[in-house]
Formats: sequence, C-alpha cells, structure tokens
Amino acid sequence: MKSKDNYIFPKKSDLIQLEISAFDSELPDLKNAEEAKSIVIGKWLAQRISKSLENGKICVNNILPSKSEFAYLLGVSIGTVQNAIRYIEDLGYVESKQCIGTLVKNYKNKSVTIRKLTSKRDLAVEAIKRYILTDGFKVGSQLPSSRTIATIIDFSANTTSLALEYLASQYIICRRYKNPKVCTWVVMTLDFDVESSVRKNSETLVDMLVKDMEDYINANLKIGDKMPSHSVLAQTLKASIKSVHDALKVLIDKGILLARRGRYGTTVVKMPNGSMQSLQKMETSIFAPAKDTAFYHYEKTQNYIKRMIAQDYEIGDKLPSIMELSQMLDLSPNTIRKAFQNLAKEGYLVFSRGRYGGTFVIDIPEIESQTFKWIAVNPQYAKEYQNVEEN
Repeated sequence: MKSKDNYIFPKKSDLIQLEISAFDSELPDLKNAEEAKSIVIGKWLAQRISKSLENGKICVNNILPSKSEFAYLLGVSIGTVQNAIRYIEDLGYVESKQCIGTLVKNYKNKSVTIRKLTSKRDLAVEAIKRYILTDGFKVGSQLPSSRTIATIIDFSANTTSLALEYLASQYIICRRYKNPKVCTWVVMTLDFDVESSVRKNSETLVDMLVKDMEDYINANLKIGDKMPSHSVLAQTLKASIKSVHDALKVLIDKGILLARRGRYGTTVVKMPNGSMQSLQKMETSIFAPAKDTAFYHYEKTQNYIKRMIAQDYEIGDKLPSIMELSQMLDLSPNTIRKAFQNLAKEGYLVFSRGRYGGTFVIDIPEIESQTFKWIAVNPQYAKEYQNVEEN
C-alpha cells in the first residue's frame, strides 16, 4: 500500500518469507577473509540477492530468513549477521521494517522505499563527517581508533563501527591493515556533504515510541498503576520488544516511571501531561529504584570484602582471585569483579598485571553500618511504616 509521499507500508500477512535453504549453497570463506566477517557476509548476501532477483528465485519484498538462521548456517554470532544486513541495507539491497523483518529491495529502483526514521548509525555517520571536516584531517590522514572516535562523537562503540563501515562503503574512508589482525581507518576524500538536518537530537524510532507511550499512559493509566509487560506494549504500540525496552528506560530517566524488581514491575509515578490523577502510593516513595537494587547486591559484596580486608589483611597484601572469592562466597565472578572495581574507585584496592600481578590492598577501610532502602515493599507494611514515622 502506497501513501501520497510515495512510501510503501506492507503488511506481513501479504508477504512471503524466504527459506534458509535458498542461501545454503556457495557459502562465503570466512576463515581466510582479510575483511571483517560482517563485510564478507554482507557482500555474499548482496551477490546472492542480486543473482536470485535476476533469475526469479526471489522477488522484491520477500522477507529474508531470520538472523538466527543465518548465524547457524554461517557459524557466526547473530550480531555479526545484524552488521552484515545493515551493510547491505546501506547499499540498497534490503530494507528493515519494524515488526515485519528485512525485506528484499529492487536495488536498481530508488523511487519507492519503506518509510524509516533516522537511525543511531545515521546520526553517527554525520557526526564522524563533521569530525573529519572540523578537526583538520586531510586526504591520507589516519583516523583515531574506532573506540576513540566513539568517545569523541558520544556514541556507542558498536554504532560507531557500523558508521565507519558505511563511510567505507561510500569511499569516504578506507581500511588499511597494519598487520593481519590490526587495521586503521584512513581518509580517502573530503568531497562530501554533511546533512545539517541530521543531528544528535533528530527523531529516532525510540523517540517516536516514547511519545506514543506517553500518550498511552495519559489515556489508560494513573499514578500508581503498573505498566503492561514488554510483550503487551510491543503488540499494542506495533514495535519490537527491544524498542519498547529502550523507550521505557527513557521514561524512567524522565521520572515518569519507576522500575521495581520482581512482581512489582514498572509503575507510573508521574503523569506525562503533568496532571495529578491520584496521589502517589506510599510504597513507591520508599522503594529503591531498580538500578539501586542492582547495586545493593554489589554493595553487600563490597561490605563483606571490606570487613574481610579490615580483619585479615594489611596494606600491600594480595587478595584471593576473583574465581577463588566467587567459589568462597557462592557468587558469580561478575559480581566479585564489579565489587572489586567499586572498591578500587574508593581507593582501597589496586590491580596489577603480569606473572606476579593480582589485586592488592592499598588502604584499610573503616567498617560502619549502613542503611539500605527496601527492595520489596508490601503496601500494608508501608502503611505501618507511615504510622510509626508519624508517632
């Protein structure tokens, strides 16, 4: 179905999803490839799509098999397949459509497309372009590492890598190898335009979903009500569960929602339109936010390690390894690692690498009692708590 703006809005029920068997021959050689696996897979997919379109084995608007099927077929991660699909999407071979999948496009015909909001990668592409032009780079100049660029333009490392790959596909930069495992990016041309309209504050899919979710809350909920599950919201708002999750995080940061663990779920604590439809429930006012309850577990571990240091160790002593403490305390290594990192930030521990490395004590902590917010609150307990406070 087309709109007056020449966009197409297909329905999944009207489309055909391709079987993975259509792609199981002439697999790409990933072992001896000089380029990133995602690029090799992307070029292989582009070749297969163009050849299959020509011989009529597939048609425009057919849906590609799932990413997990491609990952199993090629023996790579789903993330690698995702990057490969984004690569060929930039080249015009496919188009991703929310709640439908990845559709085959007629890459020779640019007149009809599927409407899509600005992606984070698009924003990162324009940010890197501005960085190249304003920071004095010349043709042949070597760019910093992708992680350094990510920090400079304030995007995630993965989004920045995708943006760099796109710029390489446009021959603005190219990959140059220092050795078989290490490569750098080099500027190939400065003859490109920067889209002034595409800025960090450009509307993305999550931005649009946040607005839809605010409208949903205003129309259906009041303060103290629990939000529906991610899957219900995804079905109601016609979005993916991942997009719903990201939109909920935005509303939590804005103070509209309060995330609580377990059966308590995510609760409305402020109406998006500013109206006061009901008073905030007492149990939400003394309930620790989800990020605090997560830290509470690490903090308990930290306090145990602090007591252990104060009682049994001196400055310069080496602590047991993360794995040893993990087995000793029956906790995951990740929990011990985060507790160590927090104690290092507080100035009690230092890490050293090498044969004689490890985690060493550089200061003895003072042990003191600490009060924590409740992690789970029954409304009846909250009422009793209020009565005690008033008396």
